[in-house]
Amino acid sequence: QVQVVESGGGLVQSGRSLTLSCVTSGNIFRLYDMGWYRQAPGKERELVAGITSGDVTRYGESVKGRVTISRDNAKKTVVLQMNTVNPEDTAVYSCFADSKSGDHLDIRRYWGQGTQVTVTS
Repeated sequence: QVQVVESGGGLVQSGRSLTLSCVTSGNIFRLYDMGWYRQAPGKERELVAGITSGDVTRYGESVKGRVTISRDNAKKTVVLQMNTVNPEDTAVYSCFADSKSGDHLDIRRYWGQGTQVTVTS
């Protein structure tokens, strides 16, 4: 199995920056895409950012230009940096990691528990 654990959520003042970190562990054979989704109350889940094992990035339209995603393949971590946050960024942010593990040879998506981000005005 693969474990995914997020950190860095909480209360953030509007206009400030936010950093979310995600670490993976367990019986990982290989990591593929990693990234973040978010879901605000009453809204559908949306992609925030994703990054391939070759560092190709993609960003959601609602955050493009304000976020940067990076990963450390050796440490099996992914970091999301968001600038100039606003109340519309309030949501539960969930990290995902696509992985082959020692338990299975197909690529599966693993999710963290999610971390609440609340932007105060």
